[in-house]
Amino acid sequence: MEHSETAFAKINLALHVRKRRADGYHDIETLFAFVQDGDILTASLADALSLEIDGPFGAGLKADESNLVLKTALSLKAHFGVTQGAAILLDKRLPIASGIGGGSADAAATARLLNQLWGLDATEQELADILAPMGADIPACIFSRPSFGSGTGTALAFLDDSNIAARHVLLVNPLQSVSTAAIFNAWNGVDGGAVDRGDIWDAAITGQNDLEPIAAAICPVITNILDRLSQADPAFVRMSGSGATCFALFEDAAALETARATLDPHWWSMATILR
Repeated sequence: MEHSETAFAKINLALHVRKRRADGYHDIETLFAFVQDGDILTASLADALSLEIDGPFGAGLKADESNLVLKTALSLKAHFGVTQGAAILLDKRLPIASGIGGGSADAAATARLLNQLWGLDATEQELADILAPMGADIPACIFSRPSFGSGTGTALAFLDDSNIAARHVLLVNPLQSVSTAAIFNAWNGVDGGAVDRGDIWDAAITGQNDLEPIAAAICPVITNILDRLSQADPAFVRMSGSGATCFALFEDAAALETARATLDPHWWSMATILR
């Protein structure tokens, strides 16, 4: 029997960089939210592990053990002593290195998928703990729920999402990838301060993305996207993660589509809603 999972795209409603750590990582505070769409993973039982990749952005990825999908599968196989294999198909619908979870969401969806396929009966928290060393965003992507992330982003506190649930989201990417490591390395060391721990919507509005000006300096079209989205009178507009994807929240689908019609046709965009 074939199983399927969506790798829900992640957005950062706010992202404050607090300090640079001795291990080279950074302590951050962030508000994670997730949309209902993303890459699609399917899998069926097989004698060995295999990965096939297709989809609009599949050509940019290798289907070998450097891919987080196979890394996740191998990690779970070893941790739980699984003797079965799995034939996995990744339908890559989101741009690569785009600040919306991408590989982390794929890893998380793989974990949820194989948990079903192999009958592991692991909790989401167990999966998050096993895979956290592979990527700071993976635990949040396992749950794919609005949450406050601290430390490197792996310490999570789930949030009341009643003020943001089902809001219309327009994701826009210029199809220019930016290096997360390069952007964090360019951080000026100034503490971005705490993210508000109250209502998630109020916290998002009063927060910022400390990486936005850094990414925009490296990839100036980010500023163009943010300006274009702001002109459409959204409820909220920001860059996600380390970029280059930006997003805007709208009151209804009609307002979103009106904004989408003004975008540069060379940019990638996706209309969706918050989970």
